[in-house]
Amino acid sequence: MRLTTSRPVATAIAILVLAACTGTAETSSTTTTAPPTTTIPTTTTTTLADCSSVDGPLPNMIEGESASEISVAVSNLRFECANAAVVTSDSLPAIQAGAALGLEDDEPVLVNGDGTVAELERLGARSVRWVGPAPAPDFGIETSIVSPADIGTPASLTVTDPPALWVLGENSDAAPILRAAAAARGEAFVDITAFEDLRTVDREVMDLFGIGTIVTVGLDENQMWQLGVVRAATELPGGGFTFDGKRLVAFYGNPTTSALGVLGEQDPAATLERLRPIVEDYSADGLQGIPTFEIIATVASSRAGADNDYSDEAGIETLRPWIDFAAANGVYVVLDLQPGRTDFLTQAQRYEEFLRLPHVGLALDPEWRLKPNQVHLRQIGTVDATEINQVSAWLAEIVREEQLPQKYFLVHQFHFSMITNRELIETPTELFTVIQMDGQGPLHTKYETYGAITAGQEDAGWAWGWKNFYDEDNPMGTPAEVLAVEPVVVFVSFQ
Repeated sequence: MRLTTSRPVATAIAILVLAACTGTAETSSTTTTAPPTTTIPTTTTTTLADCSSVDGPLPNMIEGESASEISVAVSNLRFECANAAVVTSDSLPAIQAGAALGLEDDEPVLVNGDGTVAELERLGARSVRWVGPAPAPDFGIETSIVSPADIGTPASLTVTDPPALWVLGENSDAAPILRAAAAARGEAFVDITAFEDLRTVDREVMDLFGIGTIVTVGLDENQMWQLGVVRAATELPGGGFTFDGKRLVAFYGNPTTSALGVLGEQDPAATLERLRPIVEDYSADGLQGIPTFEIIATVASSRAGADNDYSDEAGIETLRPWIDFAAANGVYVVLDLQPGRTDFLTQAQRYEEFLRLPHVGLALDPEWRLKPNQVHLRQIGTVDATEINQVSAWLAEIVREEQLPQKYFLVHQFHFSMITNRELIETPTELFTVIQMDGQGPLHTKYETYGAITAGQEDAGWAWGWKNFYDEDNPMGTPAEVLAVEPVVVFVSFQ
């Protein structure tokens, strides 16, 4: 996992040292007030050691599942010894108050648990301030009791150009201790426990993720991958790392001929110039329009060909000029497969070089997926969800390996028979999965087909697309008419 790529961040980042204490102070279940100090007598006087915190190199990860285990790990990281320490109960108000005390007095803060006494012994602590209900636990050393309610609201701290970022992925109760430790070192902290997808956080948090050194605490595999994507800083055309809020508007065809669609009627530059005003029209409802080349990479053929698959596969060098131009000009590319008698995964793997790029997605066209002994135009092809899922799993793994932004995954459908067991289609988060109604004909017929294809699929997990035909649609839908359909169309192509 590459986590070392850095990028500029804001010159000054305001970091809350500790969240304001919330809730009420913990109280004893008895009516007797505990003495403020429980003293273990000593008969000798010893000079206290110099036990200031040590701001050494950060590890890549701080281990620990519970707030107690994390607090011990942070104490180990920052203190070789300590004459005094703060120990808290496991309630959030107590942890917040204890973290404030530890930050103010440069003392380790431990959340009481199985490893607390052992850590106090390692530190050589001679006294403890217990933040929690009375009576205090017996730590075997001088112990005083502090109520969380007696500790005021901490102030905020501004850190300029923090050299490192601490990231908490789970167990938010540990956040006050980590936030305080980071602030004491002049470093930034972010709690991501509430974020569903790190690829969609606001720009201010993304800038924090760009800090050169990161220490993670409790991140799961998915969070680590998403963090790597954002730190790699390779964004999609139009910006960002997912297709949320975007609508792809595509010209469809093959670069070698105008017979298969409008894309083949001109070179890449002229195609983009012709496409731009249409993209603007399809951005009228507030979604961000992204110019797109949908290139038929493998073309259904009436001839069996040398490999007997009834599909003509475009060479890599035929497609490269279009894909390179798209990368340089903010254009997304979708490679469309018409596989004939072979399977979609076999054909997709031909173009793995391109699919490892951040601006190239994949489309499957089941109309042209033949069974053995079938030929094109005599039958409408079909594919099962199992084969679709094989392709999506392979494509999702590429996205993870390359730490890519979300990748487009489109499946054509204008007839129910084109996809069997459609309800079993998987939608991995690495991909933005779209089913496109790509039938042709009068507008009222297309409305009916779209309604039938999308009916009852509100929770399906994929989005929806629409296709316009310059020659076959009569009339062709206007931008206003296409944008008015429900559910909302997020992919529009023109052939």
